[in-house]
Amino acid sequence: MRHFKKRVLALLLAGAVGIGNYASVSASAIKDAQDKKDEAQQELNQVNQQIQNIQSAQNSLQAEMNNYDNQLMSLLTDMDILQSDMDTQEQEIEQANADLENAKAEEQQQYDAMKQRIQYMYENGDQSFLTALVGADSITDLLNRVEYVSDVYQYDRDMLTNYQEVVQQVEDLTAQLESEMAEMEELQISYQEQQSSLEQVIATKRSEMADFDSQLANAQSLASQYAQTIKQQNQIIATEKAKQAAAEAAKKKAAQAAAAAGTTGSTTGTDASTAGTGTTSNTTGNTASTGTDTSTSGSSTSGSSSTGLTDGGLNPSYTTGVSGSDVVSYASQFLGNPYVLGGTSLTSGTDCSYFVMAVYQHFGISLPRSSYSQSGCGQAVSYENAQPGDIICYPGHVAIYIGGGRIIHASNPRTGICYGNATYRTITSVRRVL
Repeated sequence: MRHFKKRVLALLLAGAVGIGNYASVSASAIKDAQDKKDEAQQELNQVNQQIQNIQSAQNSLQAEMNNYDNQLMSLLTDMDILQSDMDTQEQEIEQANADLENAKAEEQQQYDAMKQRIQYMYENGDQSFLTALVGADSITDLLNRVEYVSDVYQYDRDMLTNYQEVVQQVEDLTAQLESEMAEMEELQISYQEQQSSLEQVIATKRSEMADFDSQLANAQSLASQYAQTIKQQNQIIATEKAKQAAAEAAKKKAAQAAAAAGTTGSTTGTDASTAGTGTTSNTTGNTASTGTDTSTSGSSTSGSSSTGLTDGGLNPSYTTGVSGSDVVSYASQFLGNPYVLGGTSLTSGTDCSYFVMAVYQHFGISLPRSSYSQSGCGQAVSYENAQPGDIICYPGHVAIYIGGGRIIHASNPRTGICYGNATYRTITSVRRVL
């Protein structure tokens, strides 16, 4: 019996040693899994930061694209307005040319009729005149006949002069219309160049956005892989810890059994003990989030102030002590000076926006350089309330209102700085900066 008890004790001790060895191996597996998990977590953190950076860059790029899209939309709108103005101008030029032809024809008719009368009077000369005098019944009749002949001469002269003036007026109108058309054609070319440039920029930005999308997709894929690795290592750690806990429980149970076997000397039977092995799983709750916030950057349309053209009540008060008539007087000093695209001299050459900027700068009022930016300066004014010194804005062009429906502006290379009708083109806004 004593021999049998020793054998049981030896077996229990051997089991306890085996369990101790397994616990050592399990601890090593847990450490290896933890190391892999920590490495994957570090990689995941870096990738998540990379995702954040890409999304931030995407948002910034989207804002740029929205701005360029808005510029292109505004440009295309201005081009549509310009094309409509050009169509109207073309019709007016055709009408002016037709009027000019009619006026020239009437002038020629009057000239031919006058020549015939002069020829008749010259050929019949003194005889017709003497006959008219001799045939007079009285002094009054005589004076009337003399006056009639004089009136015929005067009528011919007046009619010819009148037709010549009409011809000159129509020629001047035609030249003005053609000059304005030339200005619009140059502006149209500029618009087309701007459109091409903007479309190229937008295409480049879209390509960059597509590249960011690709980078983001790759980063999110990596994040998913690292998260899966972390999940797997968490499962390994949890499994090993559960096994380790079970082994520890078994070891404790074996030790208790060995102690009981060593202290019991009178037992002849073998107690059948059922060792219920309860396994407690202590799962570490390290969860890595791979979800990435999807930021939708909506189109940011910059709010623009009312143009005032449709609101007859817009007539804001002046905010400076500068007189509009003084602005007009100063601007008129440069009348006739040349127009130069991109020019920056009021005497040797300027374009429309620099002309306006420089005139107001003389009075201490700072304006941006481009006509597009100037169209948003100051306060909106209804056209019917426009006063001298206000800025009249057109698609791609600006002018200074001088009153009476007239403007002064750096028009085009053909006319330079000149006066003109305010409504010669479609007005997009009227701004008051005084």
